[in-house]
This record gives sequence, C-alpha cells and structure tokens, in this order.
Amino acid sequence: MSTRDPLPRRALVSYAASDAFAPTTLLLLARLGYTIHEPEGFAKLADPDDRPDAFLVDERRLAEVPDDGGPQIPIVALAGRQGVTGADVRVVGAVPRPAGLHELFSVLQQVLERRPRSAPRVATHLSARCCAEDSGAWQGTLLTLSENGCLLRSPEPLLLGSKLCMHFALPRGGEIELDAEVAYQLPPDLGLVFSSVEAAARRAIADFVGEALASL
Repeated sequence: MSTRDPLPRRALVSYAASDAFAPTTLLLLARLGYTIHEPEGFAKLADPDDRPDAFLVDERRLAEVPDDGGPQIPIVALAGRQGVTGADVRVVGAVPRPAGLHELFSVLQQVLERRPRSAPRVATHLSARCCAEDSGAWQGTLLTLSENGCLLRSPEPLLLGSKLCMHFALPRGGEIELDAEVAYQLPPDLGLVFSSVEAAARRAIADFVGEALASL
C-alpha cells in the first residue's frame, strides 16, 4: 500500500473484553481504518446482509461466534501464552492478550489486505541527514515513518538497491541512527527499508508512530 492509497476500511466484530487489548490498541486501529464493533452494535448499524471482515475473539469465547452459513469469516484469536490449538478451523491467527497495536495490526494486514504491511506508519516531516559511500552526506526529509522503513524525499538521486545511513531526531524520542536500503520509488520520492535497527531505536519509532496516530 503506497502513501497515496486510501486507508483500509474494515469492520471488525469483537468477542473480547476491553482488558483483552492493550490500552490504546482499539483507538489506534480505528485511526488505521480498522473499526471494532460489539456484536450487538454491528447488528444495529449494518444492513441484514452485511458481514464483518473479521472477528476478534478471546479464545475462551470462541463458542459464542455465530456461523451464518455464508463464506467463512476469519477469526483472530486473543490467546494466552500457549497460543491456540488449531481445533477451530476458523482461527487464522492469534496474538497474546492483552493484544498490542503492532502485533494485531500485523496479523490483520496478513489476513485481510492484498498488499500487507508489517507495521503501521504515519505521515511526517522530519529532517534526516543521509550519507552514502558514493555520495557523501546531504539532508533529506522523511515523509512517512514506520518501524520498518520510511518514504524519503531526497535532493540526491539514488539508485534502487542503494545502501545509506540515516540520522534523524524524534520529538521526545531522541536521536535515531540506522542503516537503510532504497527498495522502491514513488516519484519523486524513495521508499527505504531499514536494516539492523537497534531495539531502543525501534521502540522509539514505535512510540512516535503510536503518539502520532493518537493525535490524529
């Protein structure tokens, strides 16, 4: 999904208590296009023939999920540390309770989207110092950012597959330094994939993305 694609708009029905989710998971999923409904609420809002895109189900409540006889609606289970057994063929994925944004987003992308992403991203306008072996150093601008990569607007032309190092500052997240590779173009911009990101930097980026989504 490019930055020019619309957000996915998916209706999810939850058979899980609020404490089965991390504190901001449902809010941030909604900002990313995944709206979560209680079963009764969905029934009131939807037309009789409408069906949710997926169910989010506490594994202890699987028996409550109805079968309407139509095409199978996928279930993402919210499970304990042991995961799920595979006895219920409707279960296509599982994340541990309380379900966090990044884990649940990744599973939903794999289950529902034609071109899945592994991590949520947000639009940004961050200055980044870039350097490459053949080009020296220059300033670019990060137009989007996720844990796994970014969209870079660069005055310096770069070939696909080029490797570079990047340095940028996150509000309240400190200085980030990492390596990246040019994976694709969205002219005039470049899609970069990060490599060898240290755990602290990954957490700082994830926190930045979550805060940015919450403020939308």
